[in-house]
Amino acid sequence: MNVPENLRYTSDHEWILLEGDIATVGITDHAQEELTDVVFVELPDEGRTCDAQDPIAVVESVKAASDIYCPVAGEITEGNIDLDGDPALVNTDPYGAGWLFKVRVRDTADVEALMDADGYKSLIG
Repeated sequence: MNVPENLRYTSDHEWILLEGDIATVGITDHAQEELTDVVFVELPDEGRTCDAQDPIAVVESVKAASDIYCPVAGEITEGNIDLDGDPALVNTDPYGAGWLFKVRVRDTADVEALMDADGYKSLIG
């Protein structure tokens, strides 16, 4: 699986990739494995503002429904509409085509404060 090197992670198993002041957010491979087969994704509305740790989206699988939290404060700029027709992209390509939403980050330092890959690996053991 191709995992970008400069991702940051939350303890809730979201990843975030900052490009300028726009961050792409998804769930980790570990999270999608725990959920099993994703059957529906409820995406946040474009223009919605959020604080860090606000519940912002929902991923439903055959096993459970899980809230997805916004890793940083900002404004939603885009949801991944490809997931409407193919929510399984979250399972098959969690770090690529299975991304969930993009957010204009209020303070980019908040991204740097999240876990790096080594910290996340330690979390999931």
